[in-house]
Amino acid sequence: MTDFSTQLSKYIPTEAAPIISRWINDTNCRFKITRSRSSKLGDYRAPYRGNTHQITVNHDLNRFSFLITTIHEFAHLRTWQEHKHRVKPHGTEWKENFKVMMQPFLKLNIFPNDVVLAVSNYMSNPAASSCTDLQLYRVLKNYDLLDSPVHTVEELPENSIFQLKNGRTFQKKEKLRKRYKCIEIDTNKIYLFHPIAEVTPLNANI
Repeated sequence: MTDFSTQLSKYIPTEAAPIISRWINDTNCRFKITRSRSSKLGDYRAPYRGNTHQITVNHDLNRFSFLITTIHEFAHLRTWQEHKHRVKPHGTEWKENFKVMMQPFLKLNIFPNDVVLAVSNYMSNPAASSCTDLQLYRVLKNYDLLDSPVHTVEELPENSIFQLKNGRTFQKKEKLRKRYKCIEIDTNKIYLFHPIAEVTPLNANI
């Protein structure tokens, strides 16, 4: 049995690493640390055509975000083991597994008080990702260590110009229900952005 604790400790609190290492071994999961993805923090893929379980987590998450995202994805794995594709991805079964699997880490006292409170609130009704719960997301973002400040679409004034990591440029327009209407400068096409999508402002005074 391979001990992944040392490698995992680069991304999550050291005390939590042995538990995650054990989960990887017990499930024979292919655990991959990936490039940053703006669309998701992590991902779970069920076994298919002889492949094993696969979990991917973005490399640039802070230690608490990385750990919570990892637990989130392992809850998907356990739910698949118990129910295969017979239940909803974030249905009652997944929510119960997430709550149970979160408990050992809360007992380790590795989270700051504000994260514990936000996680407790989130656990009362877990959602698709930690990004979906704005309160938890904002608390976790306080622990990001970046060379330059990160801004979100909701922070920008209307009509301001912003850029994505891939270089595409947009102009922010009005909010439509839960997302913001934005126009791509080069194509004039309309896209809907999540309020907490991370962007680089080009002409906004933030």
